[in-house]
Amino acid sequence: MNVTLRASATQPVADSTPLPSHHFSSRSIRSFVLRQGRMSPAQRRYLDEMMPKIGIEYRQDQPDLTSAFGRAAPKILEIGFGMGETTAKIAAGHPENDYLGVEVHSPGVGALCKLIDEGKLTNLRIIQHDAVEVLRDMIPDGALAGVHVFFPDPWRKARHYKRRLIQPEFVDLVAAKLSPGGILHCATDWENYAEWMLEVLSASVLENTADGFAPRPAYRLPTKFENRGTRLGHGVWDIVFGRPQ
Repeated sequence: MNVTLRASATQPVADSTPLPSHHFSSRSIRSFVLRQGRMSPAQRRYLDEMMPKIGIEYRQDQPDLTSAFGRAAPKILEIGFGMGETTAKIAAGHPENDYLGVEVHSPGVGALCKLIDEGKLTNLRIIQHDAVEVLRDMIPDGALAGVHVFFPDPWRKARHYKRRLIQPEFVDLVAAKLSPGGILHCATDWENYAEWMLEVLSASVLENTADGFAPRPAYRLPTKFENRGTRLGHGVWDIVFGRPQ
């Protein structure tokens, strides 16, 4: 079985660019940018050894996620887990949930495979594929207790805003896959993108769980990169919306 999705982390830089009115592209939204990443020998070894055990292959049908994890438990999908450090910590800290990480970049997949093996994590699976297609083709409606999108590529230039993952069409897709009470949790260190996310989500069928931006939920442990940015005075914004009960 094989799994992966990714949204790349960003450098925390303040952005005063005014939020434009939305003019969304009708082309297919992608959850990632293709990059050539160099894999270490250890990452390659863990990817080769672990993905046959904990990977879920992309296909245009809906696998039985209960069978994939060997139990019935709330299922949470993370889009773009990067090198997987936060994903592994969340799964280790919440054994009552099952986590499905989606990432396209092989070095990150190999790194998370290593963390799964070392932590003996049984509640984490990986799909190495575009997350939008995974959501569309593999996840049944109402099947997810949560979707995490942490630090996706902000596409800083205004002419590239149409490439941002958080768009009305994408949010509608996520909303259909959430169970009643399920949440979409986004986080970004780019203020302009945070405002964009809040605007897009506020116009959707999902409901804000906070008055504007949300305090960071305890389960989203800050990364080393985020802690360094916080010390330097850079902001991080969490946006948590839920599907009505």
